[in-house]
Amino acid sequence: MALCEVRNLTKIYRRDAQEVVVFRDLDLNIERGEFVALMGPSGSGKSSLLHLLAGLDRPTSGSVSVDGATVSGMSEKALSAWRSHHVGFIFQFYNLLPVLTAFQNVELPLLLTNLSKDRRAEQVKLALDIVGLSDRMDHYPRQLSGGQEQRVAIARAVVSDPTLILADEPTGDLDAKSAQDVLTLLQRLNSELGKTIVMVTHDAHAAERAKTTLHLDKGVLTR
Repeated sequence: MALCEVRNLTKIYRRDAQEVVVFRDLDLNIERGEFVALMGPSGSGKSSLLHLLAGLDRPTSGSVSVDGATVSGMSEKALSAWRSHHVGFIFQFYNLLPVLTAFQNVELPLLLTNLSKDRRAEQVKLALDIVGLSDRMDHYPRQLSGGQEQRVAIARAVVSDPTLILADEPTGDLDAKSAQDVLTLLQRLNSELGKTIVMVTHDAHAAERAKTTLHLDKGVLTR
């Protein structure tokens, strides 16, 4: 069974009297251990699809299942608990809290779990070690480079050992060197830790790091 199963997915946004159809009757399987790059023009629905996989948005119709759980049918409370264990989300602009240290930013998802303080600290240190920032755990975002901030964001995404990592333009705000470092890190998470990753990108060079590239245009997915 595929890790992610999308069936007959339709997403329509309503703006006043207008209907904007993002996609209609979309089907998609993502296998466990895959690294998928999702490309397409602006407004093609790439980020919408990512948000639907994460349960951050709901489909107009159709279903989204991840690891056997029907995400599209969960209550908000159930979704919140499910996401905290199963989804790591990486944003283009890091979304770190400036008043918290790297350690505290990475720890945030674990505050939703029942882990003890000591166990949380162990997992945070491991996550920061994976991204090569053990020596920066007490630094605040303003004391880090853009590339380091994104690596902290990646540590936050993997700290709960999620089933699925979703990355929305993770290199879009980085210089070339930092972008390559982040892509290498994502490749390592996939190849060494077996993480399933879906990455939205407009950069063909970034997409080359993935195992599979899908194109979304006018609501149609092609390889």
